[in-house]
Order: sequence, then C-alpha cells, then structure tokens
Amino acid sequence: MKTRIRLAIKLAATAALLGSAASVAKAEDGELIIFEWSGYEDPAFHPGYVAKHGDSPTFTFFGDEDEAFEKLRAGFKTDLAHPCSQSVVKWREAGLLQPLDTSKIEGWKDLNPGIMAMKDLATTEDGTAWFMPWDWGNTLLTYNSEKVSEDDIKSVKVLADPKFKDRVSIGDNVDDAYALAALSLGVRDWTTLTDEQFQQASDFLREVHKNVRLYWTDTTEIVQALTGGEVDIAWAWNDAAVQAAAAGAPIKSTRDTVEGQSAWVCGFVRLKDAPGSEQKAYDFLNAVNAPEVAAYLLGDWGYGHANSKSMATIDPAVVEAQGYADVDKFMAKTLFQSPLPRLKQKMIEEFEKIKAGY
Repeated sequence: MKTRIRLAIKLAATAALLGSAASVAKAEDGELIIFEWSGYEDPAFHPGYVAKHGDSPTFTFFGDEDEAFEKLRAGFKTDLAHPCSQSVVKWREAGLLQPLDTSKIEGWKDLNPGIMAMKDLATTEDGTAWFMPWDWGNTLLTYNSEKVSEDDIKSVKVLADPKFKDRVSIGDNVDDAYALAALSLGVRDWTTLTDEQFQQASDFLREVHKNVRLYWTDTTEIVQALTGGEVDIAWAWNDAAVQAAAAGAPIKSTRDTVEGQSAWVCGFVRLKDAPGSEQKAYDFLNAVNAPEVAAYLLGDWGYGHANSKSMATIDPAVVEAQGYADVDKFMAKTLFQSPLPRLKQKMIEEFEKIKAGY
C-alpha cells in the first residue's frame, strides 16, 4: 500500500508540472493503453496480464469523468477506459464506445446479478454489452474519531455546520457533490430532482463551501489531509478510511447517517477505434476479474469486486465487515449514482460557480 501511495504522490506531482492529470502516462506495454484514475495502474490489479505479457499496459490518467469525456470527444485515442455508472450512457450515446465481445471475457456470467440487472448499465435492452462492471463502493461521511463526536456524524448536514469551518473536504467531483446535496434534502433518487430541489441542493453546497478547506482530487490527497490533521470531516470514497486507518490514524467512515450514503459502480469500456491490440484488451479484462484481485480490491481499497465468484473466495467475515455481503442491503438507504443526462450539464456549471465562491 505504501508503494502505491508513493506512486500516486509522484504521479500527482508530475501532473501538476504538466498542468493536467490526463496528460500523464506511464508507458509500459505500448500495445494497450488504459485511460484510468490515478492509483489503479497498480500491477496488483492485473497480475495475470503481467504474467502473460511481461509488463503492465500503458496508463494515462484523468482527474474526473467529465474531463475524460471531453478529451475522448476531442479525439484522444485509447483502448480501454474506467468510467462509472453515471457516465456510461453519456459516453455510449456520444458514440465513443464499441460493444464488448462477452465470449472473450472469462467470468462474464459470474458478474454480480444485482449489478447486472441495473437498467441500461452493463447492457442495453437489445442485449448488447457495453460495460464490464468491476469495482463498486460508496461516497460516505469520513471523519477523525478523536476530533468529531458520534453525535456530530449522524447527518451529512454536519459538513455545513459552521463549527467545522475550514475543517471539511469534499471531492472535486460534481457527481459526488450533488449526490451529497440530494441526500441532504432526503432525496435518494436524484433523477427525480425538480428545479426547486436542484436550487436547494446547490444552496446546501454553498453552505458546505464555507467550511471547505480543500476540494480533494484523488485518494492520496484526502488521506494525507485526514491523517495529517488538515481536515476532520470529509465526503470521501471507501478507500480513504481504509488507507488512513492502515496508516494508524483514527479515521473512520459511517453508513449510518440519517440520510444514507451514495453508491456507484465503475468498470471498463472499450473505446471506438481503439488503436491497440484487441487480444491484449481482453487479456486485461480477464486479469482484473481474477480472484486474487478481488481480495486486494476489498482488503486494501475497501471496494467490492463485481465478480461474484471472485468475491466468494474472500473470507465471508471480511466481506460482511466491509458491507458487501448483500447487494440489496448495500443499496438500501442509498443514492445510486445512475446516469443523469437531464441535469448533468447544469450540475457541472453550477458546481464550478460554487467552488469559485458564487
């Protein structure tokens, strides 16, 4: 884990020098390019690929999916990319994707039935597969248990509490931000947001902004902020608490707020006009589905693996402790970040104003 964190720090520093995380590439096997979130280039996620081909693929990075979308739409060529549930439809409808040949994906039939049943995610109504679910998790309230009482973390509204001014961090991610804002209104299906509720959600984020010390951009940044005492409360992904706790910090997360939590599913898509090797693309997809990868993904990152057969190889007590034993239970009291074409552009524009103090 420390090696991965050091690598992420190095990548982040390089990105700052170059001006964009999307411009940073780790060149290994030039016949396969993966468009990724920083940190997922870890060879522990694709050991079978390295064993077969002698090296990792080439990785190039994006900071968020909207940045990735714009770069792809502008003509950037890559073989595979790692978007999440709220972006798959947008990417597909923009003509950026090509269908997956599921006959070449080992374990396709072992993918979690609950996730695969989600409408218009992995497949379209005609049965065409566009997206291979891989990791799933939460954005949830994360806090320093020595500085924040249990009474304070009963509601996500604590992020707007004036007593935590300059002690709060949320992600520089429009989807996570508006998932938080919708939950603060008691809304768990953000596709139903009215114009009035959208304004209320934006007003809540403006109140949170008054407390924000930093908008984190990757796990390394928020883990450092939490463990270093820079912030006490965050709206963060599962791995923030897992990594911070592993480093010995008193950082915890909670799924038990009154409003609930946000959930998402991420995975891999194959890009239209992919320039590299088709065989290597499917070798990579098969490698990330391996059982040993599920154990690493859950144990070191706190995320569920979408392959049920792989998850079944993990100690059930560990799976239960991390909250992934039951998909239905996992999704209860949860805002799922489903595609949101009606409001997405409006959210992007408003969030930029909020971060700028308007």
